[in-house]
Amino acid sequence: MNPSWKHAYIFPLALSSLAATVAPSVQAGGTIQIGPNQSVSVGAGLRTSFAMVEDAAPSGDDYSKDFEVESVRLYISGQAYENVYFTFNTERSAEEVHVLDAIARLEFSDGFNVWAGRFLPPSDRSNLSGPYYLNAWDFPVAQAFPAVFAGRDDGVAVWGQTGGGKFKYQVGLFEGRQGGANDSDNMLAAGRLTYNFWEPEPGYYNSSTYYGAKDVLAVGVVMMSQADGVGTAATPGDFAGWSVDVLAEKKLGNGGVPTFEAAYYDYDTDDIADASLTQGSSYMVLGSYLFPTPLGIGRIQPLVRFQSFDVDGGDELERMDVGFNYVIKGHDARVSVVYSNQDPGGAASDFSMFKVGLQVQI
Repeated sequence: MNPSWKHAYIFPLALSSLAATVAPSVQAGGTIQIGPNQSVSVGAGLRTSFAMVEDAAPSGDDYSKDFEVESVRLYISGQAYENVYFTFNTERSAEEVHVLDAIARLEFSDGFNVWAGRFLPPSDRSNLSGPYYLNAWDFPVAQAFPAVFAGRDDGVAVWGQTGGGKFKYQVGLFEGRQGGANDSDNMLAAGRLTYNFWEPEPGYYNSSTYYGAKDVLAVGVVMMSQADGVGTAATPGDFAGWSVDVLAEKKLGNGGVPTFEAAYYDYDTDDIADASLTQGSSYMVLGSYLFPTPLGIGRIQPLVRFQSFDVDGGDELERMDVGFNYVIKGHDARVSVVYSNQDPGGAASDFSMFKVGLQVQI
């Protein structure tokens, strides 16, 4: 998932009245109990920002100044029958409402569950966190696994966990690249293994910070592959990618929370040029510290993140993000202030960006 600097999203207003009538719930904005083993939960998320980007004004040599609604999501989930659940989430992009997630979930036990539909395939921690549960504001440019939309793909996955989420496995088959080089209609295979040395992370998804709610030392390994997944019908090639990610976060005795996150990625396109996938390797390193003492209604969390993407036979892109989060209520309410500098490498000019973002969820 490689988000551009700009996205435009709106909230589907037709369902806002329903969201306003339901009672509070831990997992979503509200839950309606319909009958035995039948319920519907509704929630919403909003990310809006102001950004100044170097040399991006119409003049070509001034900072652009833009307010933007980066994301508005409607979350709907529920239970249809014993062990049978569903998820339906929407996202606004390019003046259109998209199906973000549409999942039929058969959840039998901790050790064995089946999800089918559109959702995040087994992938790296950043993708399984999504923009709302990252530590930094912007999605990492180092992550370049293939996706249909917003990191999602259509397919089926089997997943489970032991020890309440100490160890997790996730494997699945997905559409991947369709048409073009893939005239045999090969599927994309994806898998992830995660081990938590300290406290467990239950469930299919994860976060990139827990703000001290738990102590986490986790390692995840990902593999993806698709025959004829790159190139064109005239010059097809196979795609293979793998990554490893680490998250370490521990609440100190004074209440402060240091966080360290790192990830390494390797992408192989069979030496075939491809318009949407790049052959090379990349990495990301992030450090942050959540101060224990509140300042007003929130706490300050300074952070720094460095990323590098080394294109095989090409240039090396580097990006540095420096800033802080004002954490009001975890991932449900926070303000982010960040300065970013990105060097595309080679003859291309680097550029800088200053951004202030506000995120709210119910």
